[in-house]
Amino acid sequence: MDRKVEFFFDVGSPYTYLAWHALPAVADAAGARIVWRPVLLGAVIKAAKNQSPVEVPAKMRWVEDDLARCAQALGVAFRLNPHFPVNTLTAMRVATGMLARRPAEFPAYLTAAFNAMWVGGRNLADPAEFSSVLEAAGFDAGELLALAADQEIKDLLRGATEVAVTSGVFGAPTFFVGEKMFWGHDRLEQVARALTAS
Repeated sequence: MDRKVEFFFDVGSPYTYLAWHALPAVADAAGARIVWRPVLLGAVIKAAKNQSPVEVPAKMRWVEDDLARCAQALGVAFRLNPHFPVNTLTAMRVATGMLARRPAEFPAYLTAAFNAMWVGGRNLADPAEFSSVLEAAGFDAGELLALAADQEIKDLLRGATEVAVTSGVFGAPTFFVGEKMFWGHDRLEQVARALTAS
């Protein structure tokens, strides 16, 4: 039986960072594989007529406290990025390109990108800063930025984002087990039960 969980993600989402830490253990326990689905969260939010928490001041104040509590509960390092929200278009194009063409290096790229965003407080929208993050992680920044500029990769990310929207995704992280959709890192217990039942 091929058990799998689809993981729609954007490195610009702090709750997705928490899910990225927690999901592998959930999948391993269920004998399931993770199907990585990079998307552009800003486009998903716009298409779904959703709102980022930064647009609701009272919610954002709560989110700051909630993220700190959730990170502490998971035992992971976390710092709210001072540049949040960050335009992750290039970073997510690189993620798409790595997954499509350099899958063996994809996990190392995700580690570098997530940690830069949610531990290091780096601005991945700034080309020089993003290049510095990539080089520090052992990548050739020029190669990866060229990958992000490849029209096929741009089209892949755009298509994946459109699939997410038509599937009912309105934010990140979002998980699918079969046709069942789960939103939020705090729904991973439900994801685990769905995987066990699949």
